[in-house]
Amino acid sequence: MPHAPASLNPFRTLQRHRNFRLFWFGQTLSLIGTWMQTMARGWLALELSNSAFLVGLVAAAQSLPILLFSLHAGVFVDRTDKLRLVKIAQTLLALEAVALWWFTWSGHVTIGWLLVLATVNGLVTAFEIPARQSLIIELVGRDDLPGAIALNSSGFNIARVVGPSVGAVIIAKAGLSWCFGVNAFSYITVLVGLFLIRLPEWTAPEHLASPLEGIREGVRYMRDTPSISALMRFVAVYSILGVPYLTLMPVVARDQLGLGAGGYGAMLACVGIGGVTGALTLAAVADRVRRTRLLSYASYAFATLLIAFSLVRNPAFAYPILLGVGFTMILNNAVANSTLQHLVPNELRGRLMAAYSFIVVGLSQVIGSVIAGSVAHAIGVSWAIGGGALIMLVYAYWAFERRPELRAVQ
Repeated sequence: MPHAPASLNPFRTLQRHRNFRLFWFGQTLSLIGTWMQTMARGWLALELSNSAFLVGLVAAAQSLPILLFSLHAGVFVDRTDKLRLVKIAQTLLALEAVALWWFTWSGHVTIGWLLVLATVNGLVTAFEIPARQSLIIELVGRDDLPGAIALNSSGFNIARVVGPSVGAVIIAKAGLSWCFGVNAFSYITVLVGLFLIRLPEWTAPEHLASPLEGIREGVRYMRDTPSISALMRFVAVYSILGVPYLTLMPVVARDQLGLGAGGYGAMLACVGIGGVTGALTLAAVADRVRRTRLLSYASYAFATLLIAFSLVRNPAFAYPILLGVGFTMILNNAVANSTLQHLVPNELRGRLMAAYSFIVVGLSQVIGSVIAGSVAHAIGVSWAIGGGALIMLVYAYWAFERRPELRAVQ
């Protein structure tokens, strides 16, 4: 008897798994506040410094601890109750948001304080990201993992749409500081969801190796497994060269398109709408398409659209291009993430996700944002975004057309 075709309902994973529903709804509502804070902090850095380089430096300060500590965090995550670790990390991030609100509301905020609080945020996030990413499989199981990761990306991008839009209204009506205040309050939703999740009692693994040997074990696995190595190289190139356009968005909005904070929020919202569409599309078709074929199509399109965005001077053209950028960027991220998690054994999942965050958050911001900010300062923001995208396009051709490793991944 022939098998029934897989459902095209993108929300089927939410329907099947109570724990994932609690996680997803709480996380999505909290991320709305996080995107308000992201928007407000970038705009605040630009107001305080009037420097594209310092805007990039603030973003880099948040990611430097991830670059320094994420590999150690991966070993810790593999040996710790992931749900408990995520609860603790979310509480600490809420306290950081409260501090950022107070400094801005009281008028004591400076670039120095922005750098300090961004660094604190990054230190907590170095542990939170691999713990949260590797927790998802415990909430849904391996079979529903691709759909869960796609839905997780959709929640992230729903927040990217709603957060900046609400943030722009809050800035106009109540002031910049209250974007940080609302973000602090939003952590209640994710913490309630996390405390309602019920998982089997966690059992500590037997770990005889030292933490340093645990790092070496993870690095050896990633280096010696051809498919994992090829995917990690691809993720590195696209993260370092592609993601920093988000860091430079305030500069593009003000200096290239002549927009204010509201227009900047609308640009982020367009990226988010495209991202939601891409994530839900992936959640619907995850069981029907070959991962690497979809990854290659999205990679070519993402780089091409970034080049187009770097050349645009009219907001009417920038907004639809950003819809496509968001769509293809999320397809890239979610397909690469779900493929990596599908391939890795459970005992190394935390370390692989730590290495993934090391690249996607750490390298992309610390190296990518600083380089992009420096290039934008020296020769213009168009060269910073478009030049990186051109290199991405060339690399995608080499990786997918000239190398066998990615083509072999199913």
